[in-house]
This record gives sequence, structure tokens and C-alpha cells, in this order.
Amino acid sequence: MKTTIRSIGLILSLSIIAPAQVKTEVPPVIPGAKPVTVERIKIHGNALEGNLEGDDVDRAVIVFLPPGYSAEKNRRYPVVYALHGYSIGAEQWTKEIVVPQTIEGAFAQGAQNMIVVLPDSKTIHNGSMYSGSPTTGDFEQFIAHDVVAYIDTHYRTIPKRTSRGLVGHSMGGYGASRIGMKHSDVFGSLYIMSPCCMTARGAGPVNPETEKALESVKSAADSAKLPFGLRAQLASAAAWSPDPKNPPFYLDLPTKNGVVNPDVLAKWAANAPLAFIDQYIGNLRQYRAISIDVGDQDGLKAGAAQLHEVLDKYGIANSFEIYSGTHTSAVADRFQNHVMPFFSKNLCAGKTCN
Repeated sequence: MKTTIRSIGLILSLSIIAPAQVKTEVPPVIPGAKPVTVERIKIHGNALEGNLEGDDVDRAVIVFLPPGYSAEKNRRYPVVYALHGYSIGAEQWTKEIVVPQTIEGAFAQGAQNMIVVLPDSKTIHNGSMYSGSPTTGDFEQFIAHDVVAYIDTHYRTIPKRTSRGLVGHSMGGYGASRIGMKHSDVFGSLYIMSPCCMTARGAGPVNPETEKALESVKSAADSAKLPFGLRAQLASAAAWSPDPKNPPFYLDLPTKNGVVNPDVLAKWAANAPLAFIDQYIGNLRQYRAISIDVGDQDGLKAGAAQLHEVLDKYGIANSFEIYSGTHTSAVADRFQNHVMPFFSKNLCAGKTCN
């Protein structure tokens, strides 16, 4: 199915990660690391209300509170918001980035104490793309506003953009790129891990088998039986080419009756971050720090490199690293030894935060 998914020509690199989120190498436990507190909560998504898919608007969110949070009643903390990839939710991503172990390890190695928040953004087709549509609800606004507002209200945060960081991996890297560009008023530092979907692709030959398989899907149970790539098509269409008059899933696919639909392709292309980044250069200049990384064996390497090149072209400071690894092999190590120290350095934790 990997070849058929590419036959539409515009899955925006999701097919490259078709093996899904696989086992990662786990960094060793740091001796003497103090435990963090883990809280599993629900946050109501005002931005998700009325979504045509019927996805739950009360979303699972996992919150990691640093050592000493309960004892130091007057202390306030920076917050890192971490976005999971396609086909998994926050709970499964905890296993891939091996939290709380990697958070505790980062603190033990000198990272400043921070709150870490993992919101769940799975949908009926396994991923929201962190976008906004009447079909899925507005997950972009859910992350940037509903989740942030809840965390600021219910935890001792420093409620300023300079004390909020946004990170994501794969589809979450796409989300961090998209949300980061549009919501620099909310976040102050940005870390983009192995982002998918950076660029649009031109239409290729129509594959009748692919089209037939997608047309046969009439229920959530049918969607769940699809291969990774075909299900990703439905998720992308729900996010980027919604159609309130096309039940049962209220979306338009890039091909119909053996013909490519250029209007749908145009909508998908418009949601590629490298297609709209030029509109948000002023926002990106507001970030204190931006970091991008990707594995040297990751099929998404080219898109990550292009994002770095555009930022460089505009003179926007950013770090970019191609490390040794596949799409997921090093993600836990990266989270402990790169992501957390990055935010420790760049998020404001003092009383004079601007």
C-alpha cells in the first residue's frame, strides 16, 4: 500500500512514516533522579465543539509536574507543550519518549524544573493534523488556546509566552511548525522534531484499488481496518479538505471516479508549512529560539532541511541537526538530552519574565 498511497501524489510525506511509531532506543536511567508527579486529566475543547466527525471534545491530557511542585507552594514554572505524531495518542507517545524517565533524567542532569504537558489529538481517522476544520474541530486553536488556558488556570505556571515552549514529533512536528508560525503570541520557544508534511507534491496517476478501498469505508470501524497510508489520507482530508455536505465522513478526497480533483489538491497544498511560511516571518522573528532536528535515515529529512533553509534565508536564528538515526529510533534520547535542555535554556523562569 505504500506505493498506492503515493499514487495520489499529495499525502505530504505521511507515507514515509508508514511503519508508524516504532520502538526507540532508551537512554539509561540517571542515578539519583527525583520523581516527577504524573496527572491524567481531561480538558474541554471549546474549539472542538460541533465537529462533524463526532470526535470527543473532552480530551485526555497528561501533565508532568516537576519534583518539589507540591512542596514549593509559591513557586511558578515554565511549561513545555509536547505534540504526539500520527496514529498514536498522548498515552502511546509517553512510551516512545519514555516519560517520565526522560523528564526526570533531564532534571537530574541540570535542566530547570518545568511542567510538561502532552495533549491527545487522535481522531476517528487517527490524527488531527493539528489543523482546523468543521469536520475535525479546530485542533490548532485547541492546543494554542484551550489547553494553554486550562493549564494556566489549574497549575502554577508563568502565564507568559516567554515561559511557554512548543515541541512536536512527526505529525506533531508539523503541528509545532503550523501552530508555532501562527501563534507566536502564545509561545516563546519552538522545537520541531522530524516534521512531516512540510511540502506539497504534484498529482500522480490515479490508483483504482486505492480509490475503491477508500470508497468502501462507511464507518469508524471500516477506517480502523485500513492500512496506515490510506487511513492517513482520510485524516488529511478531514483536516484540509472538509465537506459539510458529504457524509458520512464530511471530507473530499484528492481523487473521485478516477479523476484527480485539483481543488482538493490546492487545499492540501495550502496547508503545507513551506507554502505559507512567508506569511508568518514576522511571527517567527519573535521566537527567542527555534530548533529543528531529524535523523539521517529519516525519509522526512529533506522537508526539515528545507524549513531550516527558509529560516536561514530570512535571517531567523535557528539550530538544525541531522543526527544518526531513523524516524523514531532516537526520539527518547532527543527528548531527554536535547529537547528538555533546549527549553531549560530558553524558557524564562524568573520574576522578570517579559
